[in-house]
Amino acid sequence: MNKRLEVRNLSLSYSGNRVLHDLSFDVHANEILSIIGPAQSGKSSLLRCLNRTIDFTPHASTSGNVLLNGASVSGKTDLGALRRSIGMVSPLPVGLPLSIFENVAFAPRCAGISNREQIAETVEHCLRRAVLWDEVKDRLSLPGTHLSGGQQQRLTLARALSHKPEILCLDEFSIAIDPVTTMRIEEVLKELQSELSIILVTNLTQQARRLGGRTMFLLKGEMIEIGPTDKIFSGNAQDSRTAGFIDGNFG
Repeated sequence: MNKRLEVRNLSLSYSGNRVLHDLSFDVHANEILSIIGPAQSGKSSLLRCLNRTIDFTPHASTSGNVLLNGASVSGKTDLGALRRSIGMVSPLPVGLPLSIFENVAFAPRCAGISNREQIAETVEHCLRRAVLWDEVKDRLSLPGTHLSGGQQQRLTLARALSHKPEILCLDEFSIAIDPVTTMRIEEVLKELQSELSIILVTNLTQQARRLGGRTMFLLKGEMIEIGPTDKIFSGNAQDSRTAGFIDGNFG
């Protein structure tokens, strides 16, 4: 299977305190990889290592290697390009201080697209993909900060998609979204799988089960296991700790 991302012996420490321990795994092209585990397991930190947004954290130190399409991300000098290739949607929405339209148009403009019709088509396409278009199409000029929390989260998703990422990292994307909208976005993610790879960190084990072709279980910064989702969730997990977490015995 084609490897889009390769993680080799990745470790992360904050001020000498190890939070990720020698993680090694692959992310395949056109797959959804679910990552589950209790709080403080390093799930969000792992995502931030992949596109080097961990670089913004003082006293963070990494070792090991992450390769995107065979090239090490540690050697990347154009971090903007890296973060467009490995897009990120955080648990809480982080919108630009711009209109709804310009939040999504920002990336195409930075890429040199100036044709107004082409930009408008991209904005509508991305907002539709984020299940937001019908709610905002008549007020695109309003500031993105005027939207509700759940709408701002979907705007962040639309903006991430406007970069045309190869890999989309979703960190608890549904935390501020109602269940109905969450299910609609899950259907969108299944469609997006034909275009890119998705790494989904979620505290909802059933969401991991619905979406992930494979699932990884992290515990205290260690990868306990990774494997086919249907196997892990059907009582055939290799490690009893994985089964215990899925059964709700701890978390």
